[in-house]
Amino acid sequence: MKLKFYCYILSNKNRTTLYVGYTSDLAKRIEAHKKGIRALFTKKYNVTELVYFEEFTNIDLARNREKQLKNWHKEWKWNLIKNSNPNLKH
Repeated sequence: MKLKFYCYILSNKNRTTLYVGYTSDLAKRIEAHKKGIRALFTKKYNVTELVYFEEFTNIDLARNREKQLKNWHKEWKWNLIKNSNPNLKH
C-alpha cells in the first residue's frame, strides 16, 4: 500500500480566514485542528472546516504545494476552492 500525503485548506465558519497545511493522515490532522492540538493558529481563529485538499504520493510534492499555496493571494485560494467545490458558500 502506497502512502498518501495531502495538502489541505481549512476555513472558519464565516469564511474569513484560511489555513494551508500538509499531512500524511488527513482525517487525524483535521481532528487535531478541531481539538486545538498542535494548532495554535487554527485554534485562535477557529479554523476547523476542511474546504479543499489535494492528494499526493510524495511528501515533498505535498510540502511544495503547501508552500506554493501559502504564497498565493486569498482570492486565488478561494478561486481554487470554488472550482473544486462550487456549492461552498464564501
